[in-house]
Amino acid sequence: MSLQIVHHPDYDAGFAANHRFPMSKYPLLMETLRARGLAGHDALNVAEPAPTSWLKLAHAADYVDQVIACAVPEKIEKEIGFPVGPRVSLRARLATGGTVLAARLALRHGIACNTAGGSHHARRAQGAGFCTFNDVAVASLVLLAEGAAQNILVVDLDVHQGDGTADILAADPRVFTFSMHGDRNYPARKIASDLDVALPDGTGDAAYVERLAAILPELSAQAPWDIVFYNAGVDVHAEDRLGRLALSDNGLRGRDEMVIRHFRGLGIPVCGVIGGGYSTDVPALAARHAILFEVASDYA
Repeated sequence: MSLQIVHHPDYDAGFAANHRFPMSKYPLLMETLRARGLAGHDALNVAEPAPTSWLKLAHAADYVDQVIACAVPEKIEKEIGFPVGPRVSLRARLATGGTVLAARLALRHGIACNTAGGSHHARRAQGAGFCTFNDVAVASLVLLAEGAAQNILVVDLDVHQGDGTADILAADPRVFTFSMHGDRNYPARKIASDLDVALPDGTGDAAYVERLAAILPELSAQAPWDIVFYNAGVDVHAEDRLGRLALSDNGLRGRDEMVIRHFRGLGIPVCGVIGGGYSTDVPALAARHAILFEVASDYA
């Protein structure tokens, strides 16, 4: 069966081409997946906006209401990095609903990926760092509330520490959060995950993969995981302008292969989200994000 992919055209909120957040990577990612034969009719699933009841499992009710009403205070919009107008509000709900759908598909088929998601800086009380709602935290709490999962692991390999996910899920013993990230990078003030590994600037393929290989068995020994949320941010790449690490395309592929092979080899479902990537060469950036889907398709 084809890898199940979740997408929506409105993942692209139509930012200007020179915006620091490269919004055009979402349609370009889909073009890339289609060109590589990964996005056929039997593979695609259309995201639907997350209802407010799901969002309020992870976020403060007043903040959710502000985003829905496009009435987020200017101070919080500045921390997010862009105004929260109708297209951004819709996009945030769609990306979150997409990760919930991808998680359900992963539970059914073993693996599935969202072409958005990984908004790990959104905290309980507000958004931050280009993240409006925390899709992985919402999806985790939805699965737990529905009884679809009892033990959830978050493997966050975006170059930035998953502070928002840690903030939202810290008090829930049913979810274990792991973040491996650049030490001297955003956010300046980290919020402790259950396990954090901080890497020095310039860490390349060999050192990165060696460190990850030592950690994965420790993670799988923590609990009988029902699902793994894998944030495959490509901002660890040497050419990413916000990254400061030094992975190559081959390093990204090796990382994704290692994570997915490890957990699927144990029979644990994997839900992939794309996380961050901020290269000014957006077609190259989309191609890097496509690596997750190429690797995941081998395990579908």
